[in-house]
Amino acid sequence: MQLLIDADACPVVDLALFISSQYEIKPILFCDTSHRIERQNVITIIVPKGPDSVDFKLVNTLSKGDIVITGDYGLAAMCIAKGAYVVDSNGKEMTSDNIDQLLTFRYESAKFRRAGGKLKGPKKRTEKNNISFEMKFRQICEQAIQVRKEGGK
Repeated sequence: MQLLIDADACPVVDLALFISSQYEIKPILFCDTSHRIERQNVITIIVPKGPDSVDFKLVNTLSKGDIVITGDYGLAAMCIAKGAYVVDSNGKEMTSDNIDQLLTFRYESAKFRRAGGKLKGPKKRTEKNNISFEMKFRQICEQAIQVRKEGGK
């Protein structure tokens, strides 16, 4: 089992690495050449800068039962389709039950912006976001380990 982190804009890289080490889950960071996020004793896969280059490399690396951290709904959908557990940096788990709604929201928001509309950006990150992420991430780690012990998903 691996932890794959879409690290380009991930504010919880260090927290995720710390937690994954407690569960003995091997982490891999993915970023493009404009971000170069590296940590000691962690594999970092750096891909050429380009639209979705990190996403496609991450999807092609993951296996069923792996855990992915990303805020990208499109990437999340591809990972869910391959049997991964997916969580964002605020602790929101993305599943087959909610990904269609999230993708629809992304589509409608993009359509609104193309028509000249303005949307508020994300709220400033707080310690509460880190706590929510940690709780959900630990829950997912434990669930993934339990499923693996039982022999499937």
